[in-house]
Amino acid sequence: MDWVRRRAGSLLGLGLIGGLVWTAAVTLSMPSWYDPGESCARKVHAVDAIPRTSWFPPSASCVSGDEVRQYMSTTRSVVLSVIGVLLLILIATSLILTVRRLGGEPGPIRTGGDDLKRRRRSHLAFGALDMAVAFAFVTFLNAVAIVLGGLPGGILFIVTTLVGLSAFGAVLDRHLGPLPSSALESRRRGTVAGLSTYGVVFAATAVSGQLPFFRFWAVPLAAVGYAVIAAVQWSRVRGPAEPANPAEQARPGRH
Repeated sequence: MDWVRRRAGSLLGLGLIGGLVWTAAVTLSMPSWYDPGESCARKVHAVDAIPRTSWFPPSASCVSGDEVRQYMSTTRSVVLSVIGVLLLILIATSLILTVRRLGGEPGPIRTGGDDLKRRRRSHLAFGALDMAVAFAFVTFLNAVAIVLGGLPGGILFIVTTLVGLSAFGAVLDRHLGPLPSSALESRRRGTVAGLSTYGVVFAATAVSGQLPFFRFWAVPLAAVGYAVIAAVQWSRVRGPAEPANPAEQARPGRH
């Protein structure tokens, strides 16, 4: 169990990727979403059929008048159902364990031995650039996930993106973020930065009426949003305590 706790993030990533593959497999096992009638006619020879589908348990049939023809085999439906349940258990368990890592012991404090001004500039500039590159992939893969996975694929991709951006934000904070800081503080700041950046882009896309697909203007918006969030986080970090003045220590009455 201790090994599972240490590897919770990796297991969560594998579970989410497996879930995305599962949604694609279910979608490809159903009649085509853009021409379901043609799919029914081609596979089960049902003319003017209306598809009847279910995501869980995964099933698909074609209804033509009073006749119902099975589009997805029972064997495939059972296999996909079992895999779906196992993936759901893996995702839920690893997600709970990953969230718990945001609490606990803070660990040792890394001091600000570096040039903090240069570190801050690097964080705002290169961190924003890295987040822009990440959102370029997110924008493209978001459309792919919705097309191949439908609504479940889109929802699962949102969860995957939130987890991925949280981890990415934690990595950026650990290498470029404010000092002094503990590993726990770094993970928390990175998680907040990743989730907040996604929230800004999602809200802007919703207000513009473009959901569920992101537009490529989300890329520069993510960069600017992350830079602003990181700047706020830098402003809230206290610097190292100033050493006491020896002259003041020598004053009468001070001990």
